[in-house]
Amino acid sequence: MENLQALKQRFGIIGNDIHLNRALEKAVRVAPTDISVLVTGESGVGKENIPKIIHQLSHRKHAKYIAVNCGAIPEGTIDSELFGHEKGAFTGATQDRKGYFEVADGGTIFLDEVGELPLTTQVRLLRVLENGEFIKVGSSKVLKTNVRIVAATNVNMQTAIEKEKFREDLYYRLSTVEINLPALRDRNEDIHLLFRKFAADFAQKYRMPSVRLDDSAVHILLEYRFPGNIRQLKNLAEQISVIEEDRIISAPKLQQYLPNNAGNLPVLIKGKQENDFSTERDIMYKILFDMRNDINDLKKLTLDLMKNGNTQEVQEENHLLLEKIYGDKKLEEPNIEVLNITQNSNSQKKDFDFIETIEEDESLSLQDKEIEMIKKSLEKNKNKRKLAAKELGISERTLYRKIKQYDL
Repeated sequence: MENLQALKQRFGIIGNDIHLNRALEKAVRVAPTDISVLVTGESGVGKENIPKIIHQLSHRKHAKYIAVNCGAIPEGTIDSELFGHEKGAFTGATQDRKGYFEVADGGTIFLDEVGELPLTTQVRLLRVLENGEFIKVGSSKVLKTNVRIVAATNVNMQTAIEKEKFREDLYYRLSTVEINLPALRDRNEDIHLLFRKFAADFAQKYRMPSVRLDDSAVHILLEYRFPGNIRQLKNLAEQISVIEEDRIISAPKLQQYLPNNAGNLPVLIKGKQENDFSTERDIMYKILFDMRNDINDLKKLTLDLMKNGNTQEVQEENHLLLEKIYGDKKLEEPNIEVLNITQNSNSQKKDFDFIETIEEDESLSLQDKEIEMIKKSLEKNKNKRKLAAKELGISERTLYRKIKQYDL
């Protein structure tokens, strides 16, 4: 335990949570080996500390340590960044360039957000993991490298594999040892400790007294779920330290800095559920389909009226359905009588025409909305079908079929 405390002090890690300690112990044990490690956990939990610990405690500590944010490098240049390129390999390649795997030979490479790697780059990375070989962009010469790879991700890798966004064989090569860092909300005893540490650091940085939370504010702090984890807590401490004149922070004052005061609200941790309509497009589609179902119910009831007459039971069903569509406002008699005109046998043909018109208008309305959304998405993404399909939430093949269908 003394060694673990010394390790925390050396790398600036605060907390005594049992899951955090377990993650650090695994990092210490795996460091002397060359085993590939995958660090998992939500954004903001401090995953970048684990590869530093592994590198510093390994026999590679005197060699290069390079951290690469895979999600921040454009897809068109990431192969060049990682593996290098030959002069003339592409427009702008005016000279040879060494990639990170060549520069870090003998050392450690930390691939942050590895789940964002393009599939073509994943194939190249798999080859490096299997036999230490890679080829520069624009070259045919096979080069060798001896690097330790530590990767990190905040995405659910099993879900990414199921959606064919990440290679299963690469996942198993990367995750020979998997180290998971707990979310801040699961380290309840460490939250106030971390806040006090950040508050003291900012007091020293800005040369002012340190802020302190009263008991009620501490309770609010511990109840909040911190979706941004340690990064969000640190930003919170800095805001309060700079803005507040009073150095004793009460619960009402603290709540002003917590977004939406959503301390006790549940949050989605692993991806979106099917009924999570988080975009305007999804909400609009849901409303349209709900309206479609309501109109179909209206048509069914109207047909029942034609066949069975305007019975009291059917009238009550009509009234309830109209209340559902138009809300709680009082329905006027003319609206009810629209459904009752079927009592006149001479008007039946007119009623059927009316129903058919509704169905046609409904179909055209949905189709027009779909065409409009496809046009806007294509225009926004400069006619790049792949990006437009991603924004619309459909496959590129489906989008291509829709474009041909509507002659766009």
